[in-house]
Amino acid sequence: MDYAKDVLVNTDWVEQNLNTPGIRLIEVDEDILLYDTGHAPGAVKVDWQRDFWHPVERDFIGPDGVSALLGKLGIKDGDTLVLYGDKSNWWAAYAYWFLSYSGVKNPLKLMNGGRQKWIAEGRPTTTDAPEHAATQYPQLQRDDSLRAYRDEVKAHLQSVAGGQGALVDVRSPDEFSGKVTHMPTYPQEGVLRGGHIPGARSIPWAKATNEDGTFKSADELSALYGGEGVTPDKDVIAYCRIAERSSHTWFVLRELLGYPKVRNYDGSWTEWGNAVGMPIEKTYSED
Repeated sequence: MDYAKDVLVNTDWVEQNLNTPGIRLIEVDEDILLYDTGHAPGAVKVDWQRDFWHPVERDFIGPDGVSALLGKLGIKDGDTLVLYGDKSNWWAAYAYWFLSYSGVKNPLKLMNGGRQKWIAEGRPTTTDAPEHAATQYPQLQRDDSLRAYRDEVKAHLQSVAGGQGALVDVRSPDEFSGKVTHMPTYPQEGVLRGGHIPGARSIPWAKATNEDGTFKSADELSALYGGEGVTPDKDVIAYCRIAERSSHTWFVLRELLGYPKVRNYDGSWTEWGNAVGMPIEKTYSED
């Protein structure tokens, strides 16, 4: 079984195309300081928090802001954008989802294995930031079919209960159970209640990757999600804490496995777990 879409490139291909016109590398890391320590030659840096998020509202920048960002990076509408980053492309997948949601029509790819594989293989790096002339990037229109809002998730619970829909909680098992309200080794970040959305299946995002950061085979991924009842015939919503880990799972389900209807719940647990009137389930007990 092959992947459904041609959305991955390997590190060999990237190194061979470092100087190919029309192919642009974009590094998006959780650790925004990594880029300055060395990156693939020609790669530009995107700071997910500063560049994607609205400075005041709890939301993303709008389509006009995304056009301005891409124009500032010197990206043309016909360029192929190759995204990569640290931690098995966790945040690069977030950027992939965000750009897709924002309506970007450029061919989008992830470098399989991300930054960790590039560095482990001893491939070239530089601390020089490339300079690109600004472009006038075309106007964009959001693709709202890729994002789920809180009330849509609440309405989705009926479909989940009836077997027509699925919810995927991609956080750690202890977050899912309610034992903790944060990722392992991370600080508690303002979530008041622990647990998960009723009916959700626990499939941690990193189960989709190998030790070197590459994605598992299509057969392995199909078995992973299908074994939990998350199948292509269902309307699927993925969530985590702030939608970064669930973007990785969204990429696997929609782009690699070809599921036709997969949405990312951006509010995720920081919204749902704190919202008045939202039901939760909790399987952990201190008794």
